[in-house]
Formats: sequence, C-alpha cells, structure tokens
Amino acid sequence: MALKKSELYSFLWSSCDELRGGMDASQYKDYVLSLLFIRYISDKYADVPYAPITVPKGSSFNDMVALKGTPDIGDQINKKIIAPLAKANQQLSQADFPDFNEPTKLGDGKEKVERLTNLIAIFEDPALDFSSNRADGDDILGDAYEYLMRHFATESGKSKGQFYTPAEVSRTMAQMLGIRHAKTSADTTVYDPTCGSGSLLLKVADEAGSNVTLYGQEKDSATSGLARMNMILHNTPTALIMQGNTLTDPKFRDGDTVKTFDYVVANPPFSDKRWSTGLDPLHDPHDRFKGFGVPPAKQGDYAYLLHIVRSLKSTGKGACILPHGVLFRGNAEAEIRRNLVRKGYIKGVIGLPANLFYGTGIPACIVVIDKEDAQARRGIFMIDASQGFMKDGPKNRLRSQDTHKIVDAFTRRLDIPGFSRMVSFDEIEKNEFNLNLPRYIDSQKQQDRQDIEGHLRGGIPQADIDALKAYWDVCPGLKKALFKECRPGYVELAIDKGTIKSTIFGHPEFTAFMQGMNKHFNVWRVRSADKLKALKAGHHPKDVIFDLSEDLLAHYTGRSLIDKYDVYQHLMDYWAEVMQDDCYLIAADGWKAETYRIVEKDKKGKEKDRGWACDLVPKSLIVARYFANEQAAIDDMTAQLESASAALAELEEENGGEDGAFAELDKVNKANVAARLKEIKGDKSAKEEAAILNEWLKLSARESELKKEIKEAEAALDLAAYKKYPKLSQDEIRVLAVDDKWLAAIDARIHGEMDRISQALTQRIQNLAQRYEVRLPDLVANVAALDAKVSGHLKRMGFAW
Repeated sequence: MALKKSELYSFLWSSCDELRGGMDASQYKDYVLSLLFIRYISDKYADVPYAPITVPKGSSFNDMVALKGTPDIGDQINKKIIAPLAKANQQLSQADFPDFNEPTKLGDGKEKVERLTNLIAIFEDPALDFSSNRADGDDILGDAYEYLMRHFATESGKSKGQFYTPAEVSRTMAQMLGIRHAKTSADTTVYDPTCGSGSLLLKVADEAGSNVTLYGQEKDSATSGLARMNMILHNTPTALIMQGNTLTDPKFRDGDTVKTFDYVVANPPFSDKRWSTGLDPLHDPHDRFKGFGVPPAKQGDYAYLLHIVRSLKSTGKGACILPHGVLFRGNAEAEIRRNLVRKGYIKGVIGLPANLFYGTGIPACIVVIDKEDAQARRGIFMIDASQGFMKDGPKNRLRSQDTHKIVDAFTRRLDIPGFSRMVSFDEIEKNEFNLNLPRYIDSQKQQDRQDIEGHLRGGIPQADIDALKAYWDVCPGLKKALFKECRPGYVELAIDKGTIKSTIFGHPEFTAFMQGMNKHFNVWRVRSADKLKALKAGHHPKDVIFDLSEDLLAHYTGRSLIDKYDVYQHLMDYWAEVMQDDCYLIAADGWKAETYRIVEKDKKGKEKDRGWACDLVPKSLIVARYFANEQAAIDDMTAQLESASAALAELEEENGGEDGAFAELDKVNKANVAARLKEIKGDKSAKEEAAILNEWLKLSARESELKKEIKEAEAALDLAAYKKYPKLSQDEIRVLAVDDKWLAAIDARIHGEMDRISQALTQRIQNLAQRYEVRLPDLVANVAALDAKVSGHLKRMGFAW
C-alpha cells in the first residue's frame, strides 16, 4: 500500500531524533536532508541510462546500507558515497554535503557508528521506495523536503532560519507575477539572487507549469547545496545554482554587465548592514545604482531591490520581500524610492503580517516590480494583508484563504475597503513618495463604540442596527420582528430578550435563506461528486484540489452574508487533514479499500495488535451504510448499560453512610455483598438491608450481562465489517469515500460556518439589548437605594456610617 503523504512527513521528522542533542537544527538538517536526497536519487536514477543524475556504481543508498556498523562508517560515507556522486554530477559539489565523519557533531567511536547506523536504518524502510515517485507538480518527496526545511527553520532559531521562505509567501509571490497565464518555455528565465534553499524559485517554476530555466545564487555554501538538492528532488536538475555574494560578485553575467531575466524573485537578508563589504557603491561596475541613488552604507534593502531592477529584461517582472521600512525611511532611501516610483517600475506593494519569517519577527512587505509599460503606469496597487493569518506555534502563517484573497485582489485590481486599492501617483506625490500603507489603507477594525445617550435615556442606537445591514438585506421582515422605535434614532426590542434566538431562527425569511444556502451547496456537491468519482490511478492530486477549490470559490462568489474565502478555507483545511492523503492513495493504487493491522510496540519492544483499520474507507462508514441495525442495537444496549451503572452508583451513594446498607462492607463488590447476605440471612431486623443488597446484586448482574452482550456484539460487528471490505465493488468504494466521507465532511464544515454567522447575529443583538436595557439614572437610583439599605443595616448593628 502506498505511503501516505502525512505519514511520510512524520516518518522523516522522527528521523531527526537520532541527531537531536548533539547539534542544533541548523546543523542536523544537513544530515537528514542529504540522506533523503541520496535515497531518492538511488531509487529513481540508479542504473537508468541517460538519467539527469548519475549514481556511480558503489555509491548508491544500498551501498551506504552496507556500511552500517563498520568502525569507519563516517569516513566511508564521505569517500565511497558522497565524493563519487559529486564527481559524477557537475551540478553537485562535495561541499553541498555535511561531513559524515565530524566527531564534534556525531560523536566519537561507538557513538558515531550507532548514530549513523540507526539513521541509515530509518531511511532503509521499504515504505520509502521512491522508484515510482512522479517528480512533477505532485512530487510527494519534493514536498516532504519542503516540509522538513520548514520545521528545521522553526527549530533553528532567529539567526539561522533564513534559508527558508515560507511556502505560502513563495506561492503568493509566484502567482502575483502572472507567470501561469504567460507563454513560457525553456527559454523563459527565472532568477533568485538570494535563493536560500530554492523554495521561491521552485514555486515560480511550479506556477509556470512548464520547463522554465532556473537560476539562483546563494552566499552560504551549505545552503546553496540544499538548493541544488532541492532542485533535483523537484525534477529540475538543470537549474543552475551558484555560490557567492550576489552584490559583490554576481555570477550570472553577459560580458561585463549582469545577465537579465524574464522573472526575478527574492527574499534577501533584511537591512543587511554589511552589504557593501567588498564593493565600492559609488563605482559599481554593473551600474545598478545609476539613476536611482546609492543605498545607505548600513541599510542594504534597496541594494538588493536595485540589483533585481537591473537584472530584469525590459519587459521583466519581479517580486521582492523587504522590511516595511523601505516604504517610508528617509534620506538616501527616500530618493531611491522617489526615482523608482517616477519611473513606474513599482507595480504593487503588499503588506504582510508580522512574525511570518524565520529570520525575524518584524512585519515585511512584497514589492512587485514590472518594467513592461512602466512609463504608462499611473499608480501603485496597494494591499494591506497584515490582519489575515493564523498562529502556528511561535510563528504566524498565511492561510490558504489569505493567499488567495491577496492574489485575487492584486491580479483583478479589486478595490476592497480596508484591504486593497489603486493609489494614484498624484496621491503618492502629495505624501512625498511615502509608501507606508496606513497612509492609504485603513485596515483597522472599527471599534464598538458606547452610545452615551443610549446609556442615559435607554434604547439601542439605530446606527448599531444599521451596521447589521447585510442581514436586513436578506431578511427585511426580521428586522421589523425584532425591533420597534422608541424615539428618533433609537429602537428597543419588540420581543422578550429571552426569545431573540428563537425569533431569528424561526423567522420565515431566515428559514428560507438557510434552506436556499443548503440547496446552493447541494448543487456544488452533486457536481463535485461526479468529478471526484471519475478520478483514476495516476491522477495529480494538486490538480484535483485546485479545480475543486476554485469551483467552490466561484460557486460562493456574490452570496449574501457568507464570505467565500471562509468557505474556501474549510475545504483547504479538510484537504490538508484528510482528503490529500486519500487522493494520493487513489493516485497510487486506484479505488482500493485495503485493510491493515495496527501493531504498536511497547517500551520493551514487544508488539501488540491494536486491531485493524482502512485509511480510504474507515470502519465507521461501512457500519453506517451496511450495518446500521447492528450498530443501533449496540447503541441501545449501551444506553441500557449507562442506565444500570447510574442506578448502581446511585444505590451505593444513598446507602454508603455509617447507617447505610453498605456500611459493614470494606469494599462494595459481588463477593462481599453475597457474604453479607449470607451473614444476615434469617435476621428480620436486617430485612431492609437485605432488600438493598439484593437490589445491588440484581443491578450488578444486569450491568455485567450488558457488558458481555455489548462486547460480543461489537466483536461480531467488527468481524462483519472486516469481511465486508473484500466484497466492496469500486463503485461502492467511490460512494463511501466521495459521498459518505469527503463531501459529508465538507458539508458539515460549511453548515458550521452558516451556523456561526447565524449565532453572530443572535449574540450581537443580545449584547446590544443587554448594554442599553438599564438607563444610567436607574443604575444611580439603584445604587443609592442599596447604599441606604446597607447604611441602615450597619446602624442597627451599632456601626457608625
């Protein structure tokens, strides 16, 4: 059975346990990723003629396995595995790999041998067979590599996580470039001057959907090695990754000038204070600062941005992540910013949430550069996306809905209040070319204000009711049912406060709206079910979720009350949690519902059988569709058991005191109760005690009988369900997986979103009613009355007040 994507992730992450403690994540990542890389190229390219990667004889992963337990294992890996691989492939270098014989990191002698042996054994697992892995847009291993790097970046800490740009940000940048809709080919060039591990470059290539040519330069030698491996794992072995300082020694040139590209993306180090080391900015040999101005000596952000501008063709497009300071800092940077704006090169500015990146917690922005038709540009499209994110451990992360909303707004030039708008050059010039987003977009949520007159005289302000206009547009009659005017500008409840919820949920207009939303979802559900049931082995799961999610987003566009991006997020969350693994299983094996035993090992290594399971079609779905009567019988017996157990507990509690029927028993159990009954047999004075003890035995027997019956029934049901799987047809499996599992779960989540919206209206009206139901003068009078009452009590008690 195919290895699930989530299982692969967990499996690889657990391999890090072998190395934790001896070094930090910024170091042990190199060993884990190198082993993953060697296992992959060995499975995929060993003995394959004309393969893009050559695996020399004697240097495959199997040859590494043969070194397990040998005293000089580290040295042998360096000499017999890594050195020949680097020599046989010009895109690799021995410096790309860590030293497997390093005692300060791996330990000495036996410790090193055991650590490397155990690590190799983890990757030796047969489940990690990548010989049939599809190295394309659905490359499961390439995605696992990205997963590991994200986790390594999290563990590496503030100063060592810069090698990785969060995938969500990379994807957003790639989509904003518009490369998906452009005509691309192998002649299309994409460049990242500070490429790190290559994630940004790969996201652009994936977005292009064709074989574009990738170029990258990275200052750190170890990180450039990660990038080269990452390119190979994502089936782009021809990508050219160079090591070196981009600003002082750009590796890609056309003669004496820097090479120009169709697309450039970058996430350079923020505010690099040493950017000019080794470079005379006033006499830059590549004229990158000419016509714009020289960046300040201790602030390198614009140095990288101007390098990007110089590296773009006349129709080139770029995107660069920079700290927010570049938008408003003065002096030399203000002059550079003014010149960039006047030339029309800046197409857009997108403000991102704080704490997204691993090297820093400060908020950043994406500056989009577009040279095509720059002279005709009359404004800059601005987006303040700082409020859209989720917490993920110590960092923030963009959700799928956040990235989609950013890209939609940018590509369609959508004017969304508090989020995005086109800002004219005239307005920018009036602000002295300051591009700080709060000057142009107010993204702060409106505060819930207290109305003084409402507190003094009572009544709910009409303005607060009008703020719920979206609801009244859908249900105009509901508004009249809830409120009545008490004086100009103020209303009061027309119903009792305790009936707000029932009035809303029972109103004909609201009921009709909810029914209409249910019908609306069912249209999409039926359409999607047909498409999903048509999936075949070999399909691309990423294409599946793209088509499915885009269709759902379009289906909910323009619907009242519900946010289409919230609906979209529910689908994307379910995809990540469950559906993605299922689709990868189907892509590998087709519509098969295979069961497997669950075996766990205890601390002593002894295996324990924990039953069986089926990933694609869980047992609960089989039971619900084919054995509903049997399950109902078990549920009925379970209810009876709960009733008997409750009665037993109640009997023991009522008679457990010093004078109770169980007072003479050390412990209330069957043996002790029977012994006590035998002891008081014939004693007329103990007649009531005997009755209680007999009642306990009766309830206890019934409890035991029900437990036995339930256990037998559950075992029989478990066996029946297990035997049902081999009899399932492919059509039945499709119905179970698509209708009963996937779409039922998505349906429940979207219905939950509708319930949340409904509850929000109820809660808001309840809050407003409670806020203004008691006037301030009444409160003052009540306080005075209570004060007088307390004073009277104190006086009668002899206290002066």
